[in-house]
Amino acid sequence: MNSFGRIFRVQIFGESHGQVVGVLIDGCPAGIPISLENFQEDLMRRRGGLQKGTTPRAEEDVPLLKTGVFAGKTTGAPLTILFENKNTRSADYEKIREIPRPGHADFVAHQKFGGHEDYRGGGHFSGRLTACLVAAGVLAKQLVGSVKISATLKEVGGEVSIDKGIEKAIANQDSVGGIIECVVKGLPIGLGEPFFDSVESLLAHAVFSIPAVRGIEFGTGFAAARMFGSEHNDSIVASDGTTATNHAGGVVGGLTNGNELTFRIAIKPTSSTPQQQKSLNTTTGEQAIFEVKGRHDLCIALRVPVVVEAVTAMVLADLLMLEQKISRVNH
Repeated sequence: MNSFGRIFRVQIFGESHGQVVGVLIDGCPAGIPISLENFQEDLMRRRGGLQKGTTPRAEEDVPLLKTGVFAGKTTGAPLTILFENKNTRSADYEKIREIPRPGHADFVAHQKFGGHEDYRGGGHFSGRLTACLVAAGVLAKQLVGSVKISATLKEVGGEVSIDKGIEKAIANQDSVGGIIECVVKGLPIGLGEPFFDSVESLLAHAVFSIPAVRGIEFGTGFAAARMFGSEHNDSIVASDGTTATNHAGGVVGGLTNGNELTFRIAIKPTSSTPQQQKSLNTTTGEQAIFEVKGRHDLCIALRVPVVVEAVTAMVLADLLMLEQKISRVNH
């Protein structure tokens, strides 16, 4: 399904080269101020063509507010936001129709949907739909109020220097991945539930909705497996839950503990690479050498931090509404 959340519920739709992509947000409280300017900063951070290493495809990404808004504020009814696709080159994908691209969803989508899928630009599987997640995140960030969410690109192509990582991709005529860290400040104690609806479970679910995500770790993450328990445990030093260290990443027993919520995600190298590759020619039944043509990011991780912030805000807004810490009406 294409929906996420229980009260603040987000549904995305559309295809990369279709007329539009969009998002339907149900459960958004009434009375939240909303305008095109609210979306500008975050959508600009996601856009391609603005920095070295990103795709030359640059859509305008002007949000079209179609329902759920009246007199500059949300009405409490479902909110529909559309983004038009204007800068498409669908012919680039006609040539490789019979050769599924490695690392993409081409082959599995064809098997699942019997050849009826829109294959242009990855169709519904495309990172283009992250514009919809960012739009939902803009609303969610307003809802969480004083809670501050910040995601930062920490590494590209194995290099701490972003520029050096991009130069490595250019020099090798290939794509590279990256590591993004997200830090959330100002969360109350007790958000989340044990087991299936733990904060980590919900965030991991939302984060893996972002194409190209390959891993997530909270606090010390995998490094915890090499520590002693006495070393990993976070000593509580104050009645507000503050701990001397934060190896747990701000979550214990599935619940927020009042410290900074910290997690990192791994982004794979962009699947569409300038290198020649081999894949199965579904017409001949034999492997063939081919090149992926079109406009693609050398490092998609450059554009992902704002998307991570968006899905994190979606999860936290939903949890805060479940705990009745966010009113259904903004006065």
